[in-house]
Amino acid sequence: MDKTTSIQSIINEFIQHIENQHPIAASELPNIDLYMDQVTTFMDEHLEQSKRYPEDKILTKTMINNYAKNHLLPPPNKKKYSKDHMLLLILIYYFKNILSINDIQKVLTPLNERYFKNEKGMDMSWLYEHIMNWEPAQSDRISSQIQKLSEDADNIFKDAPPEDQEYLQLISVISLLVYDVYQKKQLIEKLIDSYPFSSDGESGKKKK
Repeated sequence: MDKTTSIQSIINEFIQHIENQHPIAASELPNIDLYMDQVTTFMDEHLEQSKRYPEDKILTKTMINNYAKNHLLPPPNKKKYSKDHMLLLILIYYFKNILSINDIQKVLTPLNERYFKNEKGMDMSWLYEHIMNWEPAQSDRISSQIQKLSEDADNIFKDAPPEDQEYLQLISVISLLVYDVYQKKQLIEKLIDSYPFSSDGESGKKKK
């Protein structure tokens, strides 16, 4: 680690990043259908802050084709993707970092059936905005949790040799964060397993 960069300064910088980073609003999406190249360009530009390395790609043609192949994404209309497609792709982007393709399919199939191209008012934009409106409150919770976790990790190895303090603080922070994600991932999987999805991912509940 760079001597000029402390673990706490990285954490503080990331907390600031959380506070400054906001999900794409439905109103930011184009109201016209886009070709695949336009879709990947839009996603790459608007989710750039999520990249680990500058050369990383947020979305590629291969990914989109695989999502369609696995029935996560409805097929495009004459090779063009609608605003509803874009909203689904944003959700898939966040889900795929935690969930398997099979679990994403289970969760999103009922959503596709009920809200994709729904012209009765409760459409994909309605659903997406309702979820994302809670983002500021969730960001505040996450920031507070990370700060508390960092403080706890700083106290774990107070009796360690001075030359090992930085590394042991680092491994403590990483271990606690990993355990946090591990437990939450298990909860997500239990929630998915408890819901009466049918074998093709559609909710077992009858549609009205």
